[in-house]
Amino acid sequence: MRKALVLIFSCALGAMIGCGGGNGTPTSNAGGNNVVPPSSGENVAAIVVDAGPSVGGQQIGYTNGVFVTVNVCVPGTTTCQSIDHVLVDTGSMGLRLLGSVLTLPLPIQKDSSGNGNGIAECNQFLDGFTWGPVQSADVQIAGEKASSVPIQVISETTYTVPSGCTGTNEDTIQALAANGILGIGPFLQDCGSTCVTSVPSPALYYSCSSTACTGTTEPLAAQLQNPVSMFPADNNGTIIELPGISTSGSSTVNGSLVFGIGTQSNNQLTSNMTVLFTDGYGDITTAYNGQQYSSSFIDSGSNGIFFLDSGTTGVPTCPSPDDSFYCPGAPNTNALNLRNLQAINLDSAGNQSQVNFSIANAEYLFSQNGTGNFAFNDLGGPNSLPATSGTGATTGFDWGLAFFFGRNVVTAIENQNTPAGAGPFFAY
Repeated sequence: MRKALVLIFSCALGAMIGCGGGNGTPTSNAGGNNVVPPSSGENVAAIVVDAGPSVGGQQIGYTNGVFVTVNVCVPGTTTCQSIDHVLVDTGSMGLRLLGSVLTLPLPIQKDSSGNGNGIAECNQFLDGFTWGPVQSADVQIAGEKASSVPIQVISETTYTVPSGCTGTNEDTIQALAANGILGIGPFLQDCGSTCVTSVPSPALYYSCSSTACTGTTEPLAAQLQNPVSMFPADNNGTIIELPGISTSGSSTVNGSLVFGIGTQSNNQLTSNMTVLFTDGYGDITTAYNGQQYSSSFIDSGSNGIFFLDSGTTGVPTCPSPDDSFYCPGAPNTNALNLRNLQAINLDSAGNQSQVNFSIANAEYLFSQNGTGNFAFNDLGGPNSLPATSGTGATTGFDWGLAFFFGRNVVTAIENQNTPAGAGPFFAY
């Protein structure tokens, strides 16, 4: 099954209504590749890192979430809806929208049995799950449009959540901290061949009658698709472009989501980029302090750089309830206490790139929510995600959104040709 990872946190961690308003001073952060925003074009969508969607006229207070506006339509019609603050996630595949936000009557996908059962999905993220029917929509982002895309509508109104769905049900704006998730990771579908031949444990797709849902297989074409791969052009990957920011953070960061790799003048791979091919799980290797960790990945849907553990890094974690983050200098929360670190990302082809990054006291950063700062390039914590591949593989680095500031980050989709070869790969 494909990796699916989004890290969303509670109010104490700056991800809830009432956590702030203010400004930081933009600078170029260490390790960046001197981002130059592309000229406007039909393949360029505006993205923003801010406090997230609004509820009751007030923003939810999301720390390090990058958002885009998505237009969805009833297939083949002009009955459409524009939905803002959809989280851009290179760690998952497929478009997922909250049923409480979506107002369109989109057709529900039926299983192949002929008995009228609908298809629903339970997608497990690290911090919870999304449940709801698989429906069909035309999807447009900027000037790019894909027709009849299978998407998930996050709702338990149509079908009751099955017992196989465990954890927090992220079926509200407060729980998801977004109006949806745009999964544009390095694969074509969210499950792939695994779900075609067998029902994984736990099940991902379900066949649902009016009374019960049962785990089922799902053909490739019926699975949630990476919407980018279904565009008529500019469909081989994406580039997320965000400027550098100061170590104390920023309130709003504007950037670009560029579709296509090497297909237009504004989406070329540049000579200062390193291409890192992934394995079948979307993973690369990260070397840190002389040790290699093979289950590392680049994921805009995670809000920090999550890596190893305190015993390995020597960086203390924050006191509870913020112990999912690192706090250099803890328990002092009155200063950044910046810890400057270095790692090397590499792949099996011998490509490698040195990464200079910093980790600040997370409790100090969260205190800056009160002055309006919700974007940070130095937020991080231990990585609790199990390793995905390899005998005895050790969990490595989740290079989340904090890594993206000051870089142009490329995600190439599997089997799609690019000037650097076919994906899947990341480049920056």
